[in-house]
Amino acid sequence: MDNVNGTTTIVTGSSSGIGLDIARAFLRKGGNVVINGRDPGKLSRIAGELDAETRVAAVPGDIGNGETGKALVRAAVERFGRVDVLVNNAGTFEPKPFVDVTEEELDGYLNGNLRGTYLTTQAAVKQMKRQGDGGAIVNIGTVLIDHAIGGLPASAPLVSKGGIHALTNSLAAELAPDKIRVNMVAPGVVRSPLHAGVDIDAFGGIALLGRVGEVEEISEAVLYLTEAAFVTGHILPVDGGFITGRS
Repeated sequence: MDNVNGTTTIVTGSSSGIGLDIARAFLRKGGNVVINGRDPGKLSRIAGELDAETRVAAVPGDIGNGETGKALVRAAVERFGRVDVLVNNAGTFEPKPFVDVTEEELDGYLNGNLRGTYLTTQAAVKQMKRQGDGGAIVNIGTVLIDHAIGGLPASAPLVSKGGIHALTNSLAAELAPDKIRVNMVAPGVVRSPLHAGVDIDAFGGIALLGRVGEVEEISEAVLYLTEAAFVTGHILPVDGGFITGRS
């Protein structure tokens, strides 16, 4: 697709931060959006605040539960008739030394980040295939998969995000015959509620541009990959030059 006007997009983890801004971006471009978050009350409030009630559907639930992905697709079809775009944004991230990570914490990242993305994508792809006219999937990863930061130990979330990077490449190849494009935005350090309580601007020096990213800059990249009809299997760093500046 080369224009998201009139299309229907599912955005997981869209009750705050990057996900919420992505939802707003698609609404501004004239699309319908299905938003998602774990807190039903907060999600309902956000749906009202988006000021596009006729083009917003809200589905609460943890994407680590496969039924949530199915519910998101069902809501999109029942409300708007189809699914054109899936943005897999939901996920958690918290630094912790490798030897201190518990089995429960590891399982939490693998379920919430990787398993949730996998199963939600499965549900969306089944619907896109039924429609028969293609679609676009944009996953949200991280540049830390390729360039870790010594002072930011995060093996558990990065293992789960690494799986999503692999899934992006695999599905781009597998789904190309169905005209379903699969790409990824890999943010650097971005100012968002995910980093609440952290002096986020202290990380600005790791990027060539000398600052951290803003959520709007991730949304712009997601829109680009959604509309770029000749791009698939691409992992797009949006990191202010963090990767380029690494020796």
